[in-house]
Amino acid sequence: MNFDYTPEQEAVKGMMEEFTSKEITPYAAQWDREEAFPWDAVKKMGQLGIFGTALPEEYGGSGLDNISHAIVAEELGKGCSSIRGIYSVQVSLVAKTIAAYGTEEQKKRYLPGMAMGSILGCFGLTEPNSGSDAASMSTTAVEDGDYYLLNGGKMWITNAGVADVALIFAKTDKNAGARGITAFLVDKDTPGFSTRDIHEKMGLRASNTGEIILDNARIPKSSVLGKIGKGFGIAMATLDNGRYTVAAGCVGSAQAALDYAKKYAKERIQFGKPIAAHQLVQQLISDMAVDIECGRLLVYKAGHVKNKGVRSTREVSMAKYYCSEMVNRVAYKAIQVFGGYGFSGEYPVERIYRDARINTLYEGTSQIQQLIIGNLELGVQAFV
Repeated sequence: MNFDYTPEQEAVKGMMEEFTSKEITPYAAQWDREEAFPWDAVKKMGQLGIFGTALPEEYGGSGLDNISHAIVAEELGKGCSSIRGIYSVQVSLVAKTIAAYGTEEQKKRYLPGMAMGSILGCFGLTEPNSGSDAASMSTTAVEDGDYYLLNGGKMWITNAGVADVALIFAKTDKNAGARGITAFLVDKDTPGFSTRDIHEKMGLRASNTGEIILDNARIPKSSVLGKIGKGFGIAMATLDNGRYTVAAGCVGSAQAALDYAKKYAKERIQFGKPIAAHQLVQQLISDMAVDIECGRLLVYKAGHVKNKGVRSTREVSMAKYYCSEMVNRVAYKAIQVFGGYGFSGEYPVERIYRDARINTLYEGTSQIQQLIIGNLELGVQAFV
């Protein structure tokens, strides 16, 4: 077992550290205050090929391995969780899904633009009354000659208001449960497709989050992704990719919180010496460091399994569950190190703390991850 980065992975890490330090970290607080989508940074990510790192070379990507993909997500998470979320949805939930299940025509139409960042995507699975129980969705797709008519709505969709294409899951057979769900690629200019932004979120304020409204949206049959009735399986496989990227991003956010806490602890003087010299502060720092390292190892273990091309649901769910809870613990302790200043927007740990909270909720709550892990450990039929 080798824990060293390959030369390629080292190069990716160096590129991402430089990009994040120059193009993301200095602006993250402003984006958060203004709820501003970071268009300039997204454009530069496309120009540098960051969106294409994990995509096939034949469609404009770099074809890098899953550890490199995790390194990208970790470094983005270190700079701004909103940016990491944009990257995660673009690459893990949409582009990689098209690469895995799309027709050649669909791949050529979308993937080169997604690798360059000129086409943005969103993932439409969650609904107002259908979250963890995705099979209970009410969005429908009714056959109409060479088309399908989509009706319904999606909620809490990252990139909804800025995406050029939406991966939408709808029921082509309302009576077949999970077996009646089909995946569709829906362009934003489709008549009957509209979005509504969601504001005043606790965190991820620089990430566009919205509602998707489908009102007799007429979709050609050529826009079906995969096979009719196989959408639920596509969604679950896709979430394995998304959860992996979320976990890696959590490691980055937690590392940023620790780095800020260490720096502050060395500068803050109390009782005549830096608080870093006090044992209980050292305990906070040591707990944070161990927690982060455990999370990073779980992510890399999942990446190793994914690199082998075998099913990684168990490893990914473990990484997502642990890291999403871990970043909340670490951010909490970072604020404890800062004391009252940590409660203020003057320091970035306040924003990291707010951003961290969503990670235990989206792309499968911590409780759903526990159920998945428990089912797999016990060898029983998983319900997801």
